[in-house]
Amino acid sequence: MRRADRLFEIIQWLRSRRVTTAQWLAEKLEVSERTIYRDIQDLMSSGVPIEGEAGVGYALRKGFDLPPLMFNREELAALSLGAQIIRSWADPKLADAAERVLSKIEVILPDELKDKIENTRLYSPMVRLNPKVANVLASLRLAIDQQNKVSIDYQREDGQTSHRTVWPLGLFFWGTVWTLGSWCELRESFRNFRLDRIRDLTTTDENYPLMEGRTLNDLLRECNKEEGYETM
Repeated sequence: MRRADRLFEIIQWLRSRRVTTAQWLAEKLEVSERTIYRDIQDLMSSGVPIEGEAGVGYALRKGFDLPPLMFNREELAALSLGAQIIRSWADPKLADAAERVLSKIEVILPDELKDKIENTRLYSPMVRLNPKVANVLASLRLAIDQQNKVSIDYQREDGQTSHRTVWPLGLFFWGTVWTLGSWCELRESFRNFRLDRIRDLTTTDENYPLMEGRTLNDLLRECNKEEGYETM
């Protein structure tokens, strides 16, 4: 767990309990008591009104709320709509992440703001991304994070098929279609592939280098210069 996530979790536990010991928090968050003591001290130093002391227990002063309470109606509507779109058009892990983000925000919202996020009039139909495409999306997200080359069997719009080894650089959502922006070793240039036309994908153990002229920023500059590039 990242430290920022752990600090958030500590605040949520303190909000839900009258008194909480460092030992209890350490067991819940699977860290040492010393780590909890340090986190508590850092939270107190940053202005979070935590009362108590080591060996006795800690409590969060009643009425404390986190900065997300300052979201306005438009910001809450954007978060809600964004989460709905992700649930429909992303892979399951991203969809679950969107749900967790909203849940974390709702925990710290006062009732009047909860009503705003619950009663939004903006909707994204739950059509669900094709499971095969969702699996491809999940694999490509991981490959991009780890800079792994991928091998794909691809079918173009005209029915022609080809086998490519590409450097996955970025994923782009166009409303109902996801595409992969990549450097293609076969063509030695940038290529854009629709995920729903990828018939087979294998993530290799080979990493691609961060090479000038072949990065995501280079791809985006080329797109801007040419006002987009053709999807195969």
